[in-house]
Amino acid sequence: MTFSIAAWDPNADPSPEWGIAVASKFLAVGSAVPWVRAGAGAVATQALANLSYGPDGLDALESGGTAKDVVRALTDADTDREQRQLGIVDAAGGAATFTGGECFEWAGGITGDGYCCQGNILTGPDVIEAMAEAFENERGELAVRLLAALAAGDEAGGDMRGRQSAALYVARDEGGYGGGVDRAVDLRVEDHRRPVSELSRLFDMHRLYFPRAEDLEFLDIDDELASELRALLSDTGHDAGTGEGFDEGLKAALFAFSGTENLEERWSDDARIEREMLEHLRSLAGGRRSLD
Repeated sequence: MTFSIAAWDPNADPSPEWGIAVASKFLAVGSAVPWVRAGAGAVATQALANLSYGPDGLDALESGGTAKDVVRALTDADTDREQRQLGIVDAAGGAATFTGGECFEWAGGITGDGYCCQGNILTGPDVIEAMAEAFENERGELAVRLLAALAAGDEAGGDMRGRQSAALYVARDEGGYGGGVDRAVDLRVEDHRRPVSELSRLFDMHRLYFPRAEDLEFLDIDDELASELRALLSDTGHDAGTGEGFDEGLKAALFAFSGTENLEERWSDDARIEREMLEHLRSLAGGRRSLD
């Protein structure tokens, strides 16, 4: 009932990433299909999904199992394997996919360098072929490439029954908020008429709130920009005082704004403002002016 891609990026900065993107005519597909662990790999379990494939597969991968070996071990031990579908990418980027003979047509999978695509109840094989081509041709971080593949599969026909949910999960070592866990991206669209498009919108928001270090661009706050910031902050309900330049009043108001908008990842203690924070502030202030 699903189409998915599992993949890795060994060159991600600051450490390798593994991830899965998935869509389905199924409620909350992100709660069932994607299982990812940094340093171990990624497991997509679908069709008549055996959810134990997720944690069991990751444990086997973390113990050094290859994608092919883990697919074989999981399915050999499952008497209902002919109704299962499975895609795995291991710690070294090896990929394997399995489609049981009783999965509803069209069903199948393909592998490439560091990824595998699989789906069942699809409009045809062109769905996963389009996903593979998009993933190989897209540039950027792993999440961007996974979303490009998912969008290509959706455009090619996707799930023949329709659309309902989608999810994106990416893991890297200490990739989560505050660095305590590996969950770098975990976005889900549970029930939506256009789940893949909505997932892309959510990822754009994710990049605003949780930017990668290489995407940050800080601008010096000179007197002219400081004056603009006071006006913008006032429009959004933050009192920056009546001083000049980057004084304590402006700094405090800007800090309060960053906290209110959950933009702490873009904050600097110096007389600088991150470009996307500035654009977000301008957008909010402009919106308030139009409402007035």
